[in-house]
Amino acid sequence: MHGRILIVDDEKDMLVLLKRIIEEKTKHIVETEYNPLKVVELLRKQQFDIIITDLKMPKMDGIAILDMVKNIQPSVIVVIMTAYATIETAVEATRKGAFDYISKPFRKERILITIDKAMEWQKLTQENITLRNSLKQKKEFPPIIGSSPSIISITKMIVQVAKSTATILISGESGTGKELVAKAIHYHSNRKNKPFITVNCTAMPEQIIESELFGHVKGSFTGAWKDKKGIVEEADQGTLFLDEIGDLNMAMQAKLLRLLQEGEYKPVGGLTTKQADIRFVAATNQDLKKLIGVKQFREDLYYRLNVINLHLPPLRDRKEDIPILAYHFLEKFNLLNDKKISDINPEGISALISKSWPGNIRELENCIERGVILCQSDTIKISDILPQEPVAHTSPLFDHKIYTLPFKEAKEIIVKAFHTKYINWILQQNNGNISKAAQQAELQRQYLHRLIKEENINTEIFK
Repeated sequence: MHGRILIVDDEKDMLVLLKRIIEEKTKHIVETEYNPLKVVELLRKQQFDIIITDLKMPKMDGIAILDMVKNIQPSVIVVIMTAYATIETAVEATRKGAFDYISKPFRKERILITIDKAMEWQKLTQENITLRNSLKQKKEFPPIIGSSPSIISITKMIVQVAKSTATILISGESGTGKELVAKAIHYHSNRKNKPFITVNCTAMPEQIIESELFGHVKGSFTGAWKDKKGIVEEADQGTLFLDEIGDLNMAMQAKLLRLLQEGEYKPVGGLTTKQADIRFVAATNQDLKKLIGVKQFREDLYYRLNVINLHLPPLRDRKEDIPILAYHFLEKFNLLNDKKISDINPEGISALISKSWPGNIRELENCIERGVILCQSDTIKISDILPQEPVAHTSPLFDHKIYTLPFKEAKEIIVKAFHTKYINWILQQNNGNISKAAQQAELQRQYLHRLIKEENINTEIFK
C-alpha cells in the first residue's frame, strides 16, 4: 500500500534528510513543510495517510498540530518526533491520539519501521470501515441468499433495474421471496430513503380496499367521521409494493390503472384529484394471462405492470441453495433463541435437499426454526428438523397420489426421485468424490456425472 506522507519540522535539513530516507526505501509520496502554521492549509487541500511532526517548534508545537489534524482529517496517523523524549511527552502524545513517537537522534530503520506499521494500521482501519459499511447495508434489508445461476441472475437484474422508474412485476410461487426482492429493488433505488409500503391485495377486504389505498373524506360513508390519508399518499416519493395483485377486484384494477398511467387518484367521497409520485412493484403467484383469458384481470393493467418481469424459481429448482439457506436460518434462529448450535448433520442436509418444498423458502425457514428449538446438542439431526417425516416418506413411492397419474408420468417422477435420493446418499458417503461414489455404486463415472448434472446436484456441499 503506497501512501501520502507529510513531514513537518522547522529544521530544513531534517526535512531533506527524512524525505530522502523515505523516498529511497519506499514508494510513498512525501511532502515537507517547515512552517507549522501552513499545515492547516495543506490539510484542507489534500488527504494524507501519515503526518510526521516535530514536537518542539516555534509558533505551533507537535501536540497542537496533532489536535488540529484530528479535527480536520481524523483518519490521518500522526507520529511525533522529539529530542526531548520523556515519559510525560510520550504519554501526552499517545493520549491525544498520536500513533507513535520517535526520539532524536534516530536510526533510519526506526523511521521506516514506524511508517510500515502506520501504513499497515491504515490498511486495517480501511478494511474495518468497509466491513462496517457492508454490515450496515445488510442490516438495512435482508440479503438475497443463494449461489445458484438463477439467483445470481436475479441479483444482477435487481441492481440493473432498481434505479429506473419502470414498473416491475415479480412472479413466482408462494414463499419464494417476492417481497424480499421488492425490498431489494427499493433499497437499491434512488428512493431508498423514502417509504417502502406493502399492500396485501388478498388480505384486504373488498369493502375497504379503496378507502385504504386512496383514503377518504369525512362523511363519505358510515363510519367516516374524519378525513383519512390513504396508503398511496403515504407512499408518495417512495415505493408501493402490491403483493398478490391477481386477487385485486376488477373495479379496483381500473382505478389502479389510472394511478399507474396518470399518477392521479381521488379519495373516496372526494372531489379533488390528487397526484402521487410512486414507484410500483407488483407480485403474483398466479398466471395473470390465464386470469385475463377468463376476464378476471385487465389486459391493459397487466401490460402496464409487466414492464420488467422477474420470475423467482421454486426452491425445488434451486436445490444447491438449500444448504446455504439452511445455515443462514440456523444463524438467525440461534440468535433469536439464544442458542449456539454449530452444525446440521449430513443426514439432515441430505433430507433437506431431497424434499420437494411446496412451501418453498418459507417452509424451509419454519423447518430450521423447529430444528433449532428442538435440538438438544450442538448439531441438528434429521429427527429435529423433520420429526414427523421419516426419510422414506419423502419419496413419491409412499404417496398414494402417484397411482392416480398416467403410468409414464408416474414412472418419470419415481425414477427422478430415486436418482436424486440415491445420488445424494452415495455422494454424502464419499464426501462428494464422484470417482469413489461411482465405484461404490458400480456405475461408470461418466454416467454418474451425467445423472448429477441432470438432477442439478451440487457436489460441493458434500465436501
